[in-house]
Amino acid sequence: MPHLSVNQYLRDHIRTVPDWPAPGVQFRDITPLLQNAKVFRVLIDAFVHRYMDPAMRPDVVAGLDARGFILGAVIAYELGVGFVPIRKKGKLPFTTVEETYELEYGSATVELHTDAVKAGDRVLLIDDLIATGGTMMAGMKLLEKLGAEVIEGAAIVDLPELGGSASLRAAGLALFTLLDFDGH
Repeated sequence: MPHLSVNQYLRDHIRTVPDWPAPGVQFRDITPLLQNAKVFRVLIDAFVHRYMDPAMRPDVVAGLDARGFILGAVIAYELGVGFVPIRKKGKLPFTTVEETYELEYGSATVELHTDAVKAGDRVLLIDDLIATGGTMMAGMKLLEKLGAEVIEGAAIVDLPELGGSASLRAAGLALFTLLDFDGH
Protein backbone atom coordinates (compact mmCIF):
# COMPACT_ATOMS: atom_id res chain seq x y z
CA MET A 1 0.00 0.00 0.00
CA PRO A 2 1.50 3.36 -0.93
CA HIS A 3 2.03 5.89 1.84
CA LEU A 4 -1.08 8.05 2.20
CA SER A 5 -1.61 11.00 4.48
CA VAL A 6 -4.21 10.49 7.19
CA ASN A 7 -6.34 13.20 5.60
CA GLN A 8 -6.25 11.58 2.15
CA TYR A 9 -6.94 8.15 3.65
CA LEU A 10 -10.05 9.53 5.37
CA ARG A 11 -11.13 11.49 2.29
CA ASP A 12 -11.00 8.25 0.29
CA HIS A 13 -13.56 6.75 2.68
CA ILE A 14 -16.16 9.53 2.56
CA ARG A 15 -19.03 8.80 0.20
CA THR A 16 -20.53 11.63 -1.83
CA VAL A 17 -24.23 11.18 -2.53
CA PRO A 18 -25.36 13.54 -5.33
CA ASP A 19 -28.71 15.32 -5.16
CA TRP A 20 -29.47 14.33 -1.56
CA PRO A 21 -31.46 15.50 0.34
CA ALA A 22 -32.29 17.94 -2.45
CA PRO A 23 -31.29 18.46 -6.10
CA GLY A 24 -27.89 20.10 -6.45
CA VAL A 25 -26.66 19.05 -2.99
CA GLN A 26 -23.54 16.89 -2.79
CA PHE A 27 -24.09 15.08 0.53
CA ARG A 28 -20.85 14.08 2.29
CA ASP A 29 -21.65 10.78 3.99
CA ILE A 30 -19.29 9.93 6.85
CA THR A 31 -20.82 6.52 7.65
CA PRO A 32 -18.14 4.63 5.65
CA LEU A 33 -15.58 6.11 8.07
CA LEU A 34 -17.40 4.38 10.92
CA GLN A 35 -18.15 1.02 9.27
CA ASN A 36 -14.55 -0.15 8.84
CA ALA A 37 -12.70 -0.74 12.13
CA LYS A 38 -9.30 0.37 10.78
CA VAL A 39 -10.67 3.55 9.18
CA PHE A 40 -12.67 4.38 12.32
CA ARG A 41 -9.53 3.99 14.46
CA VAL A 42 -7.51 6.27 12.13
CA LEU A 43 -10.31 8.86 12.33
CA ILE A 44 -10.55 8.81 16.13
CA ASP A 45 -6.77 8.78 16.55
CA ALA A 46 -6.46 11.89 14.36
CA PHE A 47 -8.51 13.78 16.95
CA VAL A 48 -7.18 12.06 20.08
CA HIS A 49 -3.54 12.73 19.24
CA ARG A 50 -4.30 16.43 18.81
CA TYR A 51 -6.15 16.74 22.12
CA MET A 52 -3.70 14.65 24.18
CA ASP A 53 -1.32 17.61 24.02
CA PRO A 54 -1.56 19.26 27.48
CA ALA A 55 -2.08 22.70 25.89
CA MET A 56 -5.08 21.40 23.91
CA ARG A 57 -6.50 18.92 26.42
CA PRO A 58 -10.16 19.53 27.29
CA ASP A 59 -11.84 18.84 30.63
CA VAL A 60 -14.98 17.73 28.80
CA VAL A 61 -15.99 16.81 25.25
CA ALA A 62 -19.40 18.07 24.07
CA GLY A 63 -20.96 16.38 21.04
CA LEU A 64 -23.65 17.85 18.83
CA ASP A 65 -26.76 15.77 18.04
CA ALA A 66 -26.37 13.20 16.58
CA ARG A 67 -23.16 12.33 14.73
CA GLY A 68 -21.15 14.43 17.18
CA PHE A 69 -22.22 11.88 19.80
CA ILE A 70 -20.48 9.07 17.94
CA LEU A 71 -17.19 10.92 17.65
CA GLY A 72 -17.32 12.83 20.91
CA ALA A 73 -18.05 9.88 23.19
CA VAL A 74 -15.18 7.80 21.80
CA ILE A 75 -12.75 10.75 21.87
CA ALA A 76 -13.73 11.58 25.48
CA TYR A 77 -13.22 7.94 26.48
CA GLU A 78 -9.79 7.84 24.85
CA LEU A 79 -8.79 11.11 26.54
CA GLY A 80 -10.13 9.99 29.93
CA VAL A 81 -12.54 12.94 30.22
CA GLY A 82 -16.31 13.27 30.47
CA PHE A 83 -18.75 13.55 27.56
CA VAL A 84 -21.87 15.71 27.39
CA PRO A 85 -24.52 15.58 24.67
CA ILE A 86 -26.02 18.70 23.16
CA ARG A 87 -29.43 17.48 22.06
CA LYS A 88 -32.30 18.60 19.91
CA LYS A 89 -35.02 20.28 21.98
CA GLY A 90 -37.21 17.97 24.03
CA LYS A 91 -34.78 15.05 24.33
CA LEU A 92 -33.12 15.79 27.69
CA PRO A 93 -35.01 14.88 30.90
CA PHE A 94 -33.42 17.28 33.41
CA THR A 95 -33.30 21.09 33.68
CA THR A 96 -31.84 22.56 30.49
CA VAL A 97 -30.60 25.72 28.85
CA GLU A 98 -31.54 26.16 25.21
CA GLU A 99 -30.37 28.02 22.13
CA THR A 100 -32.34 28.54 18.91
CA TYR A 101 -30.61 29.05 15.59
CA GLU A 102 -31.68 29.66 12.02
CA LEU A 103 -31.78 27.02 9.32
CA GLU A 104 -32.20 27.53 5.59
CA TYR A 105 -35.95 27.16 6.08
CA GLY A 106 -37.06 27.83 9.66
CA SER A 107 -35.18 27.35 12.89
CA ALA A 108 -34.03 24.65 15.31
CA THR A 109 -33.32 24.55 19.02
CA VAL A 110 -30.67 22.61 20.92
CA GLU A 111 -30.45 22.00 24.66
CA LEU A 112 -27.88 21.13 27.29
CA HIS A 113 -28.40 20.02 30.88
CA THR A 114 -27.67 22.85 33.31
CA ASP A 115 -25.21 20.62 35.20
CA ALA A 116 -23.41 19.31 32.08
CA VAL A 117 -20.38 21.56 32.56
CA LYS A 118 -19.02 23.76 35.31
CA ALA A 119 -17.84 27.36 35.06
CA GLY A 120 -14.23 27.34 33.85
CA ASP A 121 -14.37 23.89 32.21
CA ARG A 122 -12.32 23.68 29.01
CA VAL A 123 -14.61 22.08 26.42
CA LEU A 124 -13.95 20.54 23.03
CA LEU A 125 -17.10 20.92 20.89
CA ILE A 126 -17.39 18.33 18.15
CA ASP A 127 -19.62 17.46 15.20
CA ASP A 128 -19.17 15.53 11.98
CA LEU A 129 -19.41 18.44 9.54
CA ILE A 130 -19.49 22.24 9.42
CA ALA A 131 -21.87 23.64 6.81
CA THR A 132 -23.58 26.91 7.76
CA GLY A 133 -22.16 26.69 11.30
CA GLY A 134 -25.51 27.25 13.02
CA THR A 135 -25.49 24.12 15.13
CA MET A 136 -21.92 24.57 16.33
CA MET A 137 -22.53 28.26 17.08
CA ALA A 138 -25.60 27.33 19.15
CA GLY A 139 -23.58 24.69 20.99
CA MET A 140 -20.84 27.19 21.78
CA LYS A 141 -23.40 29.69 23.11
CA LEU A 142 -24.98 27.02 25.34
CA LEU A 143 -21.63 26.04 26.83
CA GLU A 144 -20.69 29.67 27.38
CA LYS A 145 -24.06 30.33 29.11
CA LEU A 146 -22.94 27.81 31.73
CA GLY A 147 -19.54 29.48 32.10
CA ALA A 148 -17.46 26.96 30.16
CA GLU A 149 -14.67 27.90 27.77
CA VAL A 150 -14.95 26.28 24.34
CA ILE A 151 -11.28 25.72 23.49
CA GLU A 152 -12.00 24.53 19.97
CA GLY A 153 -14.71 23.39 17.62
CA ALA A 154 -13.79 20.24 15.71
CA ALA A 155 -15.29 18.35 12.79
CA ILE A 156 -14.28 15.81 10.20
CA VAL A 157 -15.47 17.87 7.24
CA ASP A 158 -15.69 21.58 6.51
CA LEU A 159 -17.77 22.90 3.61
CA PRO A 160 -16.15 26.35 3.44
CA GLU A 161 -18.30 27.63 0.55
CA LEU A 162 -21.33 27.57 2.88
CA GLY A 163 -19.63 30.11 5.15
CA GLY A 164 -20.03 28.33 8.48
CA SER A 165 -16.36 28.02 9.35
CA ALA A 166 -15.75 31.70 8.52
CA SER A 167 -18.71 32.73 10.73
CA LEU A 168 -17.52 30.56 13.61
CA ARG A 169 -13.98 31.93 13.42
CA ALA A 170 -15.38 35.48 13.23
CA ALA A 171 -17.27 34.72 16.45
CA GLY A 172 -13.98 33.78 18.11
CA LEU A 173 -14.13 29.99 17.90
CA ALA A 174 -10.91 28.23 16.97
CA LEU A 175 -11.66 25.39 14.54
CA PHE A 176 -9.97 22.13 13.66
CA THR A 177 -11.19 20.08 10.70
CA LEU A 178 -9.56 17.15 8.95
CA LEU A 179 -10.96 17.71 5.45
CA ASP A 180 -12.69 20.32 3.37
CA PHE A 181 -14.82 19.81 0.30
CA ASP A 182 -15.80 22.33 -2.36
CA GLY A 183 -19.47 22.86 -3.05
CA HIS A 184 -22.41 21.93 -0.84
